[in-house]
Amino acid sequence: MQLNESDLSWRSLPGTLPVRHAVVSREQLLLLCRDVAGRGARLVSLWGEDRRAAGVGYVLVVVLDLTSRLLLTESISRSPNPGFPDLSQLFPSAGRMQRATHDLLGFNFLGADARPWLRHSAWAKDAYPLRHDFVAAAVSAPPLPTEIYPFVRVEGDGAHEIAVGPVHAGTIEPGHFRFSVVGEKVLRLEQQLGYTHKGIEKRFEGLSVQQGSKLAARVSGDSAVAYAWAYAMAVESLTDTQVPARALALRALLLERERLANHLGDLGGIGNDAGLSFGLAQFSRLKEDLLRVNATVWGARYLFDEILPGGVATDLAPTALPILLDSLAAMAAEVAVLQDIYDNHAGLQDRFHGAGVLSAKLARQLGVVGLAARASGQAQDWRAALEIPPYDGFAIGSVLAEGGDVAARVAVRFDEIAESLQVCRGLLTDLPSGEISVAVGKTRADELAVGGIEGWRGPILVGLRVAADGRIARCHPHDPSWLNWPALEHAIIDNIVPDFPLINKSFNLSYSGQDL
Repeated sequence: MQLNESDLSWRSLPGTLPVRHAVVSREQLLLLCRDVAGRGARLVSLWGEDRRAAGVGYVLVVVLDLTSRLLLTESISRSPNPGFPDLSQLFPSAGRMQRATHDLLGFNFLGADARPWLRHSAWAKDAYPLRHDFVAAAVSAPPLPTEIYPFVRVEGDGAHEIAVGPVHAGTIEPGHFRFSVVGEKVLRLEQQLGYTHKGIEKRFEGLSVQQGSKLAARVSGDSAVAYAWAYAMAVESLTDTQVPARALALRALLLERERLANHLGDLGGIGNDAGLSFGLAQFSRLKEDLLRVNATVWGARYLFDEILPGGVATDLAPTALPILLDSLAAMAAEVAVLQDIYDNHAGLQDRFHGAGVLSAKLARQLGVVGLAARASGQAQDWRAALEIPPYDGFAIGSVLAEGGDVAARVAVRFDEIAESLQVCRGLLTDLPSGEISVAVGKTRADELAVGGIEGWRGPILVGLRVAADGRIARCHPHDPSWLNWPALEHAIIDNIVPDFPLINKSFNLSYSGQDL
């Protein structure tokens, strides 16, 4: 049986993003995904909702990316043991999202990998935290028996396993990496994440939309601006709020500075992992300079609370413009010198080229997004593709590299720094006048809205539903790391174990952003 997108009844959702919405049966969902996957669509996110109190039942939400627009579908099950089709055969990254949805809501995906993802024996198998009848005391009950996670084993002459983590020697978040190797050559890598699960989605429930803004900005600290913007966009969609042009320009300035800070930090870290501590020192200094300018202009090094529903919190003082423009010019000059050093350092280039290759074909098959996708020749960037204001007024270029290796991911970072510097200069030299915020109106109850923006790793999406009392009924923040962590398992194959830290850092994915 076949089903085309045009066979369904769609409506356009209000708001900034071009989103079409439909309620589909479970059978239609599978057929629709098969249709759009065959046309090159990518999975953005999937999550579940318990809407039994509204008389609806359990709902599976799936968001698909068709390059210039998004499709959002809702599928309903009224069964106490809800089952939905397995989408991981069409979209491999769906597998982990489905496992997390099972741990949190008890949804079953027929024929799919059913190993736990988030639970880590913290609550009973038959307890589901995002169901409204969940008893929170179940989490603080006496320790449950430890479950042995069933890693996939590789056997054969000379094959053995190396277990790394979840606790690491460095000050990084916890994650377990199980390497199957012969000598130092990696045959297979399997990740077990979920150790930084904090119950963020549960914490959103019952918050006001203003309180939710503060929590959204703290989902993943290195993407605070992106999450805050995506969340604000969802609220503004539910309230028909038109954000002033000046506020949109300031939001973009904040987002590009967040992009710059992370790329500067990563270039230093990647250089250090390849043995060039000079690179770490210099890029750390440049990142510190940027953060100090943030503190001077906005009163905070990291801009957690600058984007609010309806606009931004802080306007730029006239004295801030020359400070920002001068710092951007100084950064551009120094980054150009450092790029020349990186490009001509024989030791670095030897470590970068050919390490952690993710081919264009595999990147497409896995649905990789953002920076990692662009380093494998995949032109995708929501700022341009979805024409999100104020980016619709800029010619956001396709920053691409073809190699798919560490060298390509480094090259994309350098190019994106140059592009962000150009965007920041354009925003500052042609900053609209007017208000920086407007009051948001009453939220429409029991309606699903989404907001999204291209963060420095890739597209960040927030799904939001508000109850009749104006408080949050469901909020799902989605990190691009969900789609890119599986690619790291492939990129390390046939490399040696000592190259893993370098390859891993070249992706630099978020634990906190996806563990929620």
